[in-house]
Amino acid sequence: MKLDIFNHIFPKKYFERMLKVAPNGQDMHKRVRAIPAIVDLGARFRIMDQFGDYAQVICLGSPPIEVFGPPPVSTEMAMLANDGMAELVSKNPKRFAGFVASLPMNDPKGLLKEALRAVKQLGAAGVQVFTNVNGRPLTAPETLPLFELMARLDRPIWLHPARGADMPDYKSEKKSHYEIWWTFGWPYETSVAMAHIVFAGLFDRHPELKIITHHMGGMVPYFEGRVGPGWDQLGARTSDVDYAKLLGKLEKRPLDYFRMFYADTALFGAWEATKCGLKFFGPERVLFASDSPFDPEKGSMYTRTTIEIIDRLDLSPAERHAIYEGNARRLMKLGGAE
Repeated sequence: MKLDIFNHIFPKKYFERMLKVAPNGQDMHKRVRAIPAIVDLGARFRIMDQFGDYAQVICLGSPPIEVFGPPPVSTEMAMLANDGMAELVSKNPKRFAGFVASLPMNDPKGLLKEALRAVKQLGAAGVQVFTNVNGRPLTAPETLPLFELMARLDRPIWLHPARGADMPDYKSEKKSHYEIWWTFGWPYETSVAMAHIVFAGLFDRHPELKIITHHMGGMVPYFEGRVGPGWDQLGARTSDVDYAKLLGKLEKRPLDYFRMFYADTALFGAWEATKCGLKFFGPERVLFASDSPFDPEKGSMYTRTTIEIIDRLDLSPAERHAIYEGNARRLMKLGGAE
């Protein structure tokens, strides 16, 4: 089976609520509303039928729930989303192998409560978080406890990038132009969030922590030299902070921690990038994902081209099985991982 672990969908009731809360959404709000298969199950199933023995793990698309408002708005929307996801899986078990819960990340107590409810009561495979919480790092004190909770529950965290046009590329500008905020900004966002997790020491505290990075770990595989020998010299380029002390507290090289992340294959049909990421993380930490339905064909192209690439890779049958479904089944505790 091909088990696609990062696919976006909006349960109908959640989608209707989102339109009421933010009727004039811009940028990614606009983008996600223009794709039929993100809500229309009939359209989605017709696309999925093209790929044979194929199922999806589903999660919400952008934007993050916390942008819609403070608690209780965000908390209620997260519960509505997760209830809807659980219903989709329950009614379509052959189509949807599981769902990834959404959390009200601007509600420190509510997000932990909802993570527990989603996993324990609704059967969520794990939780999705975005790379920042309204501009604050995931490792800020109010959201840091989520990592301890997910390590204790032994469920993965799906890490999705988040950045908008309101994040300028130059100090002199007020916005990002040409959708640079998406094309280059999202891989950067992912890499930054990974770095904060590493240097916060979370893998030392929680060595069994499982984090699946979207789009093959952002920039990290390509910048292995900077992440490796470059960060082995952490502090050499800084005058106002003694980062050498931080480096001394870590149990491993920074590079070794970055290899502890998991990564998905959602690279929009990029052959060389897939090979680079696979070499960096290894087949035991790479999972098949297409990022459906965000492609020019509104649902089929990224799935098709990603499958074509995985089938072309120089892999053993066991390695290809691991990427297509084995790793996902192990992390999500679905059974049949071998």
